[in-house]
Amino acid sequence: MTAAFTQDPPCATTAASSAAAPAVGRWAKALRPTARAASTLMMLGAVAAFLFLAVGPRVLGYQTSTMLTGSMAPLINAGDVVVSVPKPVSSLKTGDIITYGIPVEDHRVETHRIIEIVRKGDGTTSVRTKGDANNGADPWTAALQGGTVHVHSATIPYLGSAIRALREPVLLQSLVYGAPAVLVAMVLLSIWKTEPSANSSSPSQSTADGHLAAGDPAHGAR
Repeated sequence: MTAAFTQDPPCATTAASSAAAPAVGRWAKALRPTARAASTLMMLGAVAAFLFLAVGPRVLGYQTSTMLTGSMAPLINAGDVVVSVPKPVSSLKTGDIITYGIPVEDHRVETHRIIEIVRKGDGTTSVRTKGDANNGADPWTAALQGGTVHVHSATIPYLGSAIRALREPVLLQSLVYGAPAVLVAMVLLSIWKTEPSANSSSPSQSTADGHLAAGDPAHGAR
């Protein structure tokens, strides 16, 4: 009696996995520099923002504030950060843009242009201001307290809007949970990339051993 032997076809799943592994590795290799650059830029941006907004005013004496309205457009738009530096009240002149607390309502901080200066005999100085985009002057006269007032020095577009957006709960939670998720994904991609190279020698070695065992007469005689 002759026994019939059949050979099972190669497993399609194994072949597909072997083909997919190099592709995943190539994607990981391609995305790794981009991910590193993005994370580096985010870190540098966060450090620069911290130094500029938290450390700089204490060390260099300037002041930062976010413009909430378009009353000073187009020079300063809503969402821009205003950088102002202290200047002696005695040296103020008409046309200077100052940041000060208004003397009415909620005493909010305002950044407007001086249109009139009143210096009294007792040494006090009062100013009237107006927003460049407003039709009329502000309905108050502000008495400046102290010997200095902060005068506009520079404008950083959109920075205030970015800071306010980062304070939103949804975006803040996305950053808190999204950053670790991206890091884990990068680690997994790195692992998948190294697996094919680590196991690449195993199939060829097994195949070689199998051919040797089948074709060696000595092994068959034993």
